[in-house]
Parts: sequence; C-alpha cells; structure tokens
Amino acid sequence: MKNSLENFCSHCLLSLGSHPTQRIVNGEEHAFCCYGCCLAFQVKHGSREEPEAAWLLVRLGIGGFLSMNIMLFSLLLYSGTFDVADSEMIPKFYWLLGILATPVLVILGGPFFKESWEGALQGRLNSATLISIGALSAYGYSLLMLFTGGENIYFDTATMILVLFTLGRYLEASGRAKAVRNVAPLLEAERQYATVIENGIERLRSIVEMKIGMNVRVRPGERISVDGIVLEGHSSTDESILTGENRPVSKSEGDLVLAGSINQNGSLLIECGALGSNTQWGFLCQSVREALSHPSSIQRLADHAASIFVPIVLSITVLTIIFWQSQIPLNQALLNGLAVLVVACPCALGLAAPLATALGMGQFLHRGCIIRGGEVQETLARIRRIAFDKTGTLTKGATSLIKIENDDASQEEVLQRAAGLEQHSEHSLAHGIVSAAKERKLNIKNPERVQAVAGSGVMGYVEGELTAVGRSEWLKKRGLEMPSSFVKKLRNYESSGQTVVCVGWSGKIHGILLLDDMLLPEVPIMVETLKKLDMRTMLLTGDLPAVASRIAKSAGVDEWKASVSPEEKCTFLEQWGGIEEPVIMVGDGLNDGPVLARAEVGIAVGAATDLARETADLVLPEKGLALLPWVISLSRAVHRTILTNLLWAFGYNLVAITLAVFGLLQPILAAGLMAGSSLLVVFNSLRLEQFPDNPADLAQVKSFISGKMITNFQNTLKFDEKM
Repeated sequence: MKNSLENFCSHCLLSLGSHPTQRIVNGEEHAFCCYGCCLAFQVKHGSREEPEAAWLLVRLGIGGFLSMNIMLFSLLLYSGTFDVADSEMIPKFYWLLGILATPVLVILGGPFFKESWEGALQGRLNSATLISIGALSAYGYSLLMLFTGGENIYFDTATMILVLFTLGRYLEASGRAKAVRNVAPLLEAERQYATVIENGIERLRSIVEMKIGMNVRVRPGERISVDGIVLEGHSSTDESILTGENRPVSKSEGDLVLAGSINQNGSLLIECGALGSNTQWGFLCQSVREALSHPSSIQRLADHAASIFVPIVLSITVLTIIFWQSQIPLNQALLNGLAVLVVACPCALGLAAPLATALGMGQFLHRGCIIRGGEVQETLARIRRIAFDKTGTLTKGATSLIKIENDDASQEEVLQRAAGLEQHSEHSLAHGIVSAAKERKLNIKNPERVQAVAGSGVMGYVEGELTAVGRSEWLKKRGLEMPSSFVKKLRNYESSGQTVVCVGWSGKIHGILLLDDMLLPEVPIMVETLKKLDMRTMLLTGDLPAVASRIAKSAGVDEWKASVSPEEKCTFLEQWGGIEEPVIMVGDGLNDGPVLARAEVGIAVGAATDLARETADLVLPEKGLALLPWVISLSRAVHRTILTNLLWAFGYNLVAITLAVFGLLQPILAAGLMAGSSLLVVFNSLRLEQFPDNPADLAQVKSFISGKMITNFQNTLKFDEKM
C-alpha cells in the first residue's frame, strides 16, 4: 500500500486498525483489516494463474468437502444407525473422522491460528483467539478420546466451527465492501491511471506521475482523472459525485471537464490543467480519507469495549468449565465452555459504528455533500438549533444595484470608486457593485493599500485619495461626514429593509448605493421542514434590523439578530453552546470561516469561499441548501443505526453467553449464531442504502428511522455481482 491508502483495507476500504493482515495478490502487496477481507479479496481479484490464489480456492474446496463428509458420518453415528452388531465398526469410524478432520484443521484453521498467534506475540487477544481455542479444544479433546478409547468424539464440532466462521467472515467482508462502494472511487483515486498521449503514442501513466499540460485520452465509461479543457471530441459527463446532480453535462471542444466525473458516450482528448489536490476531486478524496481515519466518540467507545471483551470471555469460559465439571461429565463441561468461546462475538461490536458511518458517508457523497467524519454525523444527529448567515445562504447572493444617491460627485464617480475597492472581494455585495460598474462600462481603477474590515467595509487609496465603502456608522468613525441631504434618505432606506452601502472620500460621504438580494425560493419550505424535525432556526446577519426582519419573516425563521459582526457571531455561538445548546452554523460568505470553525458543526453551502470550505465540517453542493433537512435526517438515521447495532451486539452477547454458560447451546449452534450476529449488523447497516432521497418526505424519513431492524432480509442479502 502506498501514500494515504496505507490506512485502509484493500477490500472493504475501512480503516485497517492497528494490526492489519498483509498479503501479496497479483504481485502487489495489500493490507486487510481482517481475514475475511483477505479471503474475499483473493477470491475476487486473485489471478487463477497465481499459485496463492489458485491454492486458496483448492483449500476452501477441500476444507468444505471434508467437513461435509465429517458431518455426514457424525450424523450417522449420532442417529443410532449402527446397532450392537456393528459396534466393531464404530471405533474405525472415529479414526476416519480424525483422519478427515486433521487436514480441515490445517486448511481452514490455519489463518485463524496464525492471526491469534501473531496477536498473542503482541500481547493482544481477538476473535481469532476465541475461534482458535474453540476449534483446537474440540479437536484436541477428540484426539485424546481417540487414543484412549473414549466415545466422546467431537471432530464434527471442531471442523464445522471453522467452516461456519470462514463462511461468515467471507459474507461479512462482502457486505462491508458493498456498504462502502459509494466511497470506493475516492479512496482508490491514487491508484487511478490515465491514458497519456506522448509523441503520438498512447501510454498508461499513474496519476502521481502526470504533469500539467499533458494530453489525456478518456474513453467512454472511464473516470476523468484531471481538470482540463477538451481539445477534441464530443461527449457527456456524469458529475454527480461532485455536484449531486444526476443529469449528464454535454462536453465538446473548449469545454472544461472536472476530475472525478465519468465520461459517458464519446472519446475525449483533454489537456491537463490541474490534478491531484489542486482539483475539487482531490479535495473531496482527501476529505473522505481524513473522515474515515478519525473515529467518532461512540466508535471509540465500542472499540474499547471490544478490546476488553475477549479476556472477559476467556475468564467466563474457565469459570464455566470449573462450575460444570463437578456436576456433569468432563466432556459435557468442556462442551459448555466451548460453546461460550464460540458464541461470543466481538466482531459485532467492532462493526457496529464504522460500517454505518461509512454507509452514511457514501449517501452524503452520492448527493454531492462533503463531510469531515463520523463525529460530524454523530453531532448533527443530536443538535436541535441551527443558525443561518443571510447573504448567499438564505438569499441568492447575487445582489443587484437598485439606485445611486450622490452628493457633490457624479453617480459614475461614486460607483467607479466603490467598484475599484470591491473588485477583488468575494462578497456578494461586492459582486453586485462591480457588475453594475461593468454594465455601465465604467473604467474600474486598481486601488492601493486596500484593507478589508470584516463586517464593516473596505478602504484603500483610489487615485491617491483614501476612499471607504461600507456601513454608514463605520464610515463616520473613519472621519467621513454625512451630508444633511442623505440623513433622511438613509433612514428611510434602512427602515425599508433594503441593503445600504455608503461611499466616501475626502472627509465626506459622497454617495449611497441601494442594493437588494432576493430570498432563495426553496428557503421557506426548507425552514418549515427543519421545524418539523424539531429544529429551532435563527438568522445571524451583519445587515440592519429592518433587513434582517424582512428576510426572517419571509423565510419563516424563529428568531434573528442583526448588525452582528463575525466576532459577535462567534460570541453568540459560544454563549448558546455553553448555556443553552450547541448550534449548527450555515454560511457561505467571506466572513464565515471563523464562525463556521467556532460552531459545533459548520456547514458551507454551494460555491462557498475557499476559507469557508476549509473550515466547514460539511460542504453542501451548489444549490444544495434544500438538502439540509435530508442531511440532518440521514445523520439521525446513521446514529440510530449505530445504537441499534450496539444494542444488538451487547444484547446478543449477554443472552448468548448466558445460555452457553447454563449449557443450553451446542458448540455448532453457537458458532452459527456467532457468524449470524456479525451478518445481522452488516444487514442492519445496509438498510441505510434505502434511505429516502426526498428531503421533504418526512413521513417516509420518520418511518425509516423508527422502522424495524431488518425490514426485508431477502432484499438486503443480495450482494452485487462484483462482491
């Protein structure tokens, strides 16, 4: 494994943990989180010409065949098929069972024995330890009885334990791989190759070897590996993993194509313009890798429980044997202890959180959402208060200039100076001012020594004069006088709820720019849906109270606070988090970075600024504000699934171990239950794939979240053909 991929299993792509399994498949070294993933990966990817892969299939076939024969002969013995006249044949059957069981123990038990031995050398115990002790105990006791002439032979138990666990591990690994298939392309991005045209010859190159300016050939069905410009060809691309939009986007000569999108129906020749971490695809891949590498608090708790689980089970096993050996024959006491060993299931505890988290992350990515990690999903599930920035979040962010008031200067000069200072800003108000200047074909001059003051305005030197653009109070503090002709007009404009920007220089405010920003049409429905999810909504904005009141009323938010600077927003979030409850902050503008970072969960929407994207815990796609109710509902569903998995894992182990301690479980049945326990956690987690896509369909969402643990076992048990 190389680079950042060294932390992830080659098969299921979940975290390797601290003790991975290493194997060479098709000449390449791979790391796996467990034996099941190693087994499934070799079955799926191993070349039939490769000795190890071919021998694996032979071993599995021989082990399964011999185990079935052992079980068949054992059933004949248990059923009383042989009468007294055949008593001389029974010891010979015992020897036959022992001969058949020995290669099974080596073939199927070898990987478990190796894993448990390596763990013991490192001072740790795991599920392989329980399996190994159980199988070896049954085999060793049967071997002792065979040589001493005893009649209590349990070779069938030893072999069937290994068969059931091998099959269970394989199915579990296949289920995990299916669960994370939505995130697989992002984790495997560094393994991707591209067809590069060099001197007219097509060569296959690794992405890490490529350079800007190279020409790349992308055929239908291939994932585009770089950002670039189409040089020739016509096709359509699927950009859903980047934007959340499932509609194909037409591409032809001169069009921009994005890394991570899939070329659908035509061959394209692309000039590489950006690659790796400089692309949105690279940012997305890095975010997913970081997210999967950082477990949530509930996952850390489950991992800790799993780490102390095996020593506890071993202690219970010893106590069970000691308790029963004084009351029943030793062989029965050993069987009760063996049942305790094999029925215990630490795997279910270990799978409970990471599998559901990965599935939730896959759902987020499918809708174009970038989430930082499982901790974010867990936090989203419990928060009941959400705050919004106004400009570019609840509003269109494309402000338009409605009117210019001027005093002792022309309207053109007022707008020209304002546009000069605002031309490099990412704020939507700045875009509106600059756009208006360009529409009037004004000559926008480059200012000097520009300084932006968050939440107040911007100032700099235009043609040698200090010029300021921003809120009236801030300009007054800068020593710029308000003309008497502006006082009443300014009061009227501000009370109407429209956005007012003042422009001043030479000690005086010379102009007032009146701008407006319309509420996004999806906002009222989105806010109403959030309220149905028991979310309390609020608006935090730097605009005047009249503007905040108008937007809040139109959007339907519960409360609002106006004239709030970025620092004050952070203060509010800290106060609410410390006194009342944590807050989700949703923003988009230039000033949102510190606020998003300070919030319990920061969410950046659409074409968020670079700062907001870097500091946000969750990034929604373009026009993705309507997804907020869906995001919160999915997070709650993931959290509930994790809790259900943990409840099942703890409950199963408590009940199953108790039954085994009291001698109510046979070892073979116990092994089957143990394998089924892990599979049930996998199947329950896979239900998240059927989470409703419609954010507004609350009835369906609530039905899903409060539904049964397994709604349709047969549908869930349909693994992809690729598994």
